Amino acid sequence: MVTAAENWRSSNRPDDRLIICIGSSNRPQSMENPWNLEERAAMVEAWLSDQELNAEIVGIPDINDPPNWVRHAEVYHGSPGTLFTTDLASAELYEAAGWEVILDDLEMRESFEGWRVRATAQMMSTVSDDDAVIAVLSQTVPHSVVMHLIGVGGIARLAFLGEGGEPVG
Repeated sequence: MVTAAENWRSSNRPDDRLIICIGSSNRPQSMENPWNLEERAAMVEAWLSDQELNAEIVGIPDINDPPNWVRHAEVYHGSPGTLFTTDLASAELYEAAGWEVILDDLEMRESFEGWRVRATAQMMSTVSDDDAVIAVLSQTVPHSVVMHLIGVGGIARLAFLGEGGEPVG
């Protein structure tokens, strides 16, 4: 989606900057949110570098208040512009607030659902063979991101981030 957003931006609004927003920046780590804002930003930066793309990365804390979300988020990402998204609910909120919205199609959603990626990463968290981890996770996570996570121990620690029951490790 970032590549599609950048392609749209460079063709339609070349003077605008590409901003990638990372939500839930204030949430504690959990299996639903296993990496903090800095870790998620570093993963995005690893991917951007691999793609030779430039973007500003902005964290936005949750407020659980949809009617006031856009005005809250504007404090972090700036005033009205163009939102490029695959999320219908976000598109509707931003459109109601006067933003131009480009609603893109989801690609391979069943493969890229966050819970599936996180569950696979947690299953691989006890595997010490980096080649095996790369082979499995690179099916749904960009190779540059997998390599970054391996390098910083971002996968191995998932074994101990279980919620309820026993940790994987």
